Amino acid sequence: MPRKLRMEFAGAIYHVMNRGDRREPIFKDDQDRELFVATLGQCCAKTDWQVHAYCLMGNHFHLVIETPKANLVAGMKWLLGTYTGRFNRRHKLFGHLFSGRYKSLIVDGSGNGYLRTVCDYVHLNPVRARLLGAEQPLEEYRWSSYPTYLRRPSQRAPWLRVERVLGEAGIPQDSAAGRREFARRLQERASREAGADYQALRRGWCLGDKEFRRELLAQMAAKVGPNHYGAERQECGAEKAERIVAGELKKRRWTEAHLLSHRKGDAGKVQLAGRLRQETTMTLKWIAQRLHMGTWTHVSNCLRAAARQGKCQQ
Repeated sequence: MPRKLRMEFAGAIYHVMNRGDRREPIFKDDQDRELFVATLGQCCAKTDWQVHAYCLMGNHFHLVIETPKANLVAGMKWLLGTYTGRFNRRHKLFGHLFSGRYKSLIVDGSGNGYLRTVCDYVHLNPVRARLLGAEQPLEEYRWSSYPTYLRRPSQRAPWLRVERVLGEAGIPQDSAAGRREFARRLQERASREAGADYQALRRGWCLGDKEFRRELLAQMAAKVGPNHYGAERQECGAEKAERIVAGELKKRRWTEAHLLSHRKGDAGKVQLAGRLRQETTMTLKWIAQRLHMGTWTHVSNCLRAAARQGKCQQ
């Protein structure tokens, strides 16, 4: 079954979500929710994680965590396993609680607003789920980090970090006035939540600018395999393919104009197509379009002819 690649590095920020097995509840009552938050705090003490936001729903949870050490996988294994054991003992149950692998989205924490976007998404979950009325203040939902954002620092858990999100919201100080302004802005956004588009958060693997994404793709290139999601394989393959094309153009002293002006079956193009076919996962259609070689069938025929002549491999 396809799965997402787990990227781990020191200082990474993730949006993590997991659901109950068969979408069944993972919290039967408030005592379970308190147990999960306490277990999360213990996990942070063990891993040095910093939590930027969390929200506990009926059959799933959301976390936005920063990992000063590259230990997302080990930490999540402990958190999910420990909470499952405690939940089962409390309710005299056994077996799986969570549905397979958790989802994790890597978030750009460079201060460009991506961290705030994902934390707002997490804090506004009760609004989207209609657990709060239109006129109810967002802080009335107890089981997220949002009400804690509005408290004084001395009243917060040491593992909850709020200053980065406040900073991305343009609030310079964690003061009473700053917290009131933060609350006003998020409450105002809650009124517009029905039409919000969060496809990049729900379906993607990364939330950040082009440079951040490019750096991650370079790290992922050697790790993505056939068992990972097609979108990740395709994006990593395209990044690697573009590096190969750029290197070959430089070696041949070609420019992009040469790819346009040379005939579709040019020997240099065919050799480059052969290398792309051998060293990347890109399709014949992609190669044909990128190298201006006509149709994918023409590329296939050229590669077969070159293979017969021993000039390249298919």
